[in-house]
Amino acid sequence: MTKYSVSPKQLMITLIRNRNLILDMAKRDALGKYKGSRLGVLWSLLTPIIMLTIYTFVFSEIFQARWSTANASKSEFAIILFTGLIVFNLFAENVGRAPGIIIGNENFVKKIVFPLEIFPVINLLSSLFHLCISWFILLIFQFFIMGKIPVTIFFLPMIVIPLLLICLGISWFLSAIGVFLRDIAQTVSLVITGLMFLSPIFFPLSSIPKRWQDFAVLNPMVFPIEQARNVQIWGTMPDMSEWAVYTLAAVTIAWLGYACFQVTRKGFADVL
Repeated sequence: MTKYSVSPKQLMITLIRNRNLILDMAKRDALGKYKGSRLGVLWSLLTPIIMLTIYTFVFSEIFQARWSTANASKSEFAIILFTGLIVFNLFAENVGRAPGIIIGNENFVKKIVFPLEIFPVINLLSSLFHLCISWFILLIFQFFIMGKIPVTIFFLPMIVIPLLLICLGISWFLSAIGVFLRDIAQTVSLVITGLMFLSPIFFPLSSIPKRWQDFAVLNPMVFPIEQARNVQIWGTMPDMSEWAVYTLAAVTIAWLGYACFQVTRKGFADVL
């Protein structure tokens, strides 16, 4: 029986060796959702513009909402909200699709030489394509409304990278488990919905009652959402101690997810 390596070094070798295949498949996946539509890839630009317009209208004209911890205008509230949503959508898109990754690529499972572990990476790169476009649109809107982009924006990749590792780790785990437990997809969908309302997307972390804040920080979305707003909107340096802890946890989750995938993959072909 084939024994698959769980070594991070071997994973890096596999990713480097198959980098062209990964990029090609990620490009096809990112653009595939627009296949057959008249506007094609332009939808990737129009979607964030339309959503940002809707959020701005709803929260400035209907809810007349303001961010409770900042002296923000109604339009700035939309920027704060959309920043949180962009970060969360990266997580939701990767984790939500994860249970069906291997099932949806059954024909590759039967190919012994095909590196199945690259599928979550392909999914992640596809999500990053849409993330970058949405963030580009948001930054243009922010500059138009607020008149500036803080120099701390250059710390944004540092905030996002640990989240990418968490997405990969969870995706490896769920894509493997999804082969054996088909109901996991529905469970994950419910968890993502609940997590969206438990994350500081529509409210600041400080608005959570004190007795619950220690539990709230266990939510993996709290750190990237809060810190992304700090470096992008308010010009605040990221908390390096929190970043170090979060990154260590992200690396651990990524490795555990990958190890689970490698240990269980030998049974994929039998189930499918």
